[in-house]
Amino acid sequence: MPEKNPIIRLKPKVSPKRIRHGFPWLYDNELVTDRRTKALKPGSLAVLQDHAKNELGLFAVNPNSKIFGRKLSTNTNTSIDTAWFLERILSALRLRTSLYDKPYYRLVHAEADELPGLIIDRFSDLLVVQPNAAWLDCFLPELIHAIKDAVAPKNIIINGTSRSRALEGLPETRITIFGEMPNAPIKVPMNGAIYFADVVDGQKTGLFYDQRPTHAFVQCLAHNKKVLDVFSHVGGFGLAAMANGATEVTFIDGSQSALGLATMGAKATNSSARIKTIKEDAFNAMAELAEKSESYDIVICDPPAFAPKKASVAMGLRAYERVARLACLLVNDGGYLTLCSCSHAVDMEKFRAACYRGIGRGGRSGQIIYSGSAGPDHPLHMSLSEISYLKTLVFRLQ
Repeated sequence: MPEKNPIIRLKPKVSPKRIRHGFPWLYDNELVTDRRTKALKPGSLAVLQDHAKNELGLFAVNPNSKIFGRKLSTNTNTSIDTAWFLERILSALRLRTSLYDKPYYRLVHAEADELPGLIIDRFSDLLVVQPNAAWLDCFLPELIHAIKDAVAPKNIIINGTSRSRALEGLPETRITIFGEMPNAPIKVPMNGAIYFADVVDGQKTGLFYDQRPTHAFVQCLAHNKKVLDVFSHVGGFGLAAMANGATEVTFIDGSQSALGLATMGAKATNSSARIKTIKEDAFNAMAELAEKSESYDIVICDPPAFAPKKASVAMGLRAYERVARLACLLVNDGGYLTLCSCSHAVDMEKFRAACYRGIGRGGRSGQIIYSGSAGPDHPLHMSLSEISYLKTLVFRLQ
């Protein structure tokens, strides 16, 4: 018979209601942490009980993380094997295939797909897997077998270079676990444009699918417009604008490799738009464009996370305000300004207020015509909806 999983227990004053109602995390300060508990191997399984010894579920644990436990099942006798992974991956696949007619999307979005800490982005028959929790390293063979059974890919790349892995006390890794590492960027069709994802050396999985709905909205505004895409990365907004007939698109980014991918995408999109690239710090570049009295019909600013944790919220909000102030000066009267935040620690209310302050201090006014978040291939766990990370506002400015 298999060995029973060890028991971990909530502190007497910690109510079990939140976990019973679906909350998927157990924090280290909620647990009775004796010597035996602290000695548990990162990624191992344990049964959580409340103080009265009532079972609450099967958890993957990591004594090295503030998130000590991640719930895998309410059934404490569940076997975490290939079949268990396959059931969840097939469920995630059914959602995505109902949403998209081409196999380019986020296939698994962590807790929302009942696979805590796991990210899988699909690029047709190539999958990039981010195992962002210790338990996934322990069950990697079962996970890979399930992926093969569900999707039959030609290539599976493990990209373990995220900040989340560092918080779990896990080493960085980037390997091809099945098939071959591609020797060139991957072509990705989306919203009528062609993007290129560098799944080998690019940021995270190589491309951000989360902004797809907002790309599409801004695209609707872009016909015969002059567009500035700031913090452009591989050209997310600018290429979408080109696909709907933008006359001119300027990409600003601090990474030459990202601008190179944006240029490749512009050529592959077969647009007649003129393109420009500016490799420079985005704040400096916007100030310089304003000094030259440059202006645009559409300006988009989609920066990296300025507030990745609670301690950096105040500084992050000042940065978002500064982005809004500089960017609004570049928008023609009646034009559009898109401002984005991917900071977990900044909620929409605070982000919106920072944008208002920046636009006001830039001497502009306007109206919000769109408010967005990540696309439906990035679903939210119902008990974690408050940490929704992506926030987007589109303003029409006067």
